[in-house]
Amino acid sequence: MLAGEKPLAMFNDDLPEGMEPPEIAFDPYMAEGRFAKGEVVMPAPGFKNERLRYYFYALPGEEWRTARMIEILRGLIEQHLPTTPELETETGRLLGYDDADIQVFLDRFFRPEK
Repeated sequence: MLAGEKPLAMFNDDLPEGMEPPEIAFDPYMAEGRFAKGEVVMPAPGFKNERLRYYFYALPGEEWRTARMIEILRGLIEQHLPTTPELETETGRLLGYDDADIQVFLDRFFRPEK
């Protein structure tokens, strides 16, 4: 993101033990105005406090990506909508992945069970 190659980063509070929250790395850049931060808390049965906080860092001018990611998460988590290749493609593009990398993910994620 610092190189301007990725427009959006997304994290949640389900961090592996011993991993520092990404905020430690990103917040100094927030103070400089290099990133815009967004957050949303969603219900998450089975997680601490039955909720999960998602947080986003967008390049200036790319905050619309955060809003769209929150819409997608609300559909998946709160409305229990199924994911689709189209939705996963949109998510990948919002996060700044190229189409070849997105296709690799789709091929693995939606691979038919053998």
